[in-house]
Amino acid sequence: MVNVGDKVLFALAIWTMTTEAFPKGTERTKCHLAKYKSLPPRELEAFKKAKDKFEDMMLSSDRKCSTRIFHRNWEVKELSVHDRVILVEKELDFTINVLENAEDPSLSKLLSRLLEILTQIRGDLRDCTRQTHSHRHSRRLNNWLQNFHKSKETETPGCLEASVILNLFRLLNEDLRCAAYMELCV
Repeated sequence: MVNVGDKVLFALAIWTMTTEAFPKGTERTKCHLAKYKSLPPRELEAFKKAKDKFEDMMLSSDRKCSTRIFHRNWEVKELSVHDRVILVEKELDFTINVLENAEDPSLSKLLSRLLEILTQIRGDLRDCTRQTHSHRHSRRLNNWLQNFHKSKETETPGCLEASVILNLFRLLNEDLRCAAYMELCV
């Protein structure tokens, strides 16, 4: 039989875990990325639906894109933990910006839930980057950020949209996951 003290301790433990893992409000100051080691299947399915719909739209259009905006010759796990978080935050900033300005109205309905998820993730990433203002980016990250910025300015809006949507799974399943695993991403 479980006594009252055990129930209280259990309730306190659950309360502590949920308030630490899913902070609310603007006063979040801790870095909470562990929950992104694996996204729920329902959320991944929503991203897949948007990607599939977009691929169908691209097949029926004459859009020709050869963009390599997210291209890199290295893996995220080769960066320091802090650089990983910065990389994913920059990718998410750009992704959210592009998706908020999607040209096709039929796609924007699908994107509303995705944007909520991505905005929450970006907020958590920003909480992590605020903790270390004096961090110097690695040369690898600096070079990638410079190329990323140049590519964003030279591509057409339609090709930027294609790049972002086609990169979503890598962003969530590789880049974000590696940032969430921190030192354990190898």
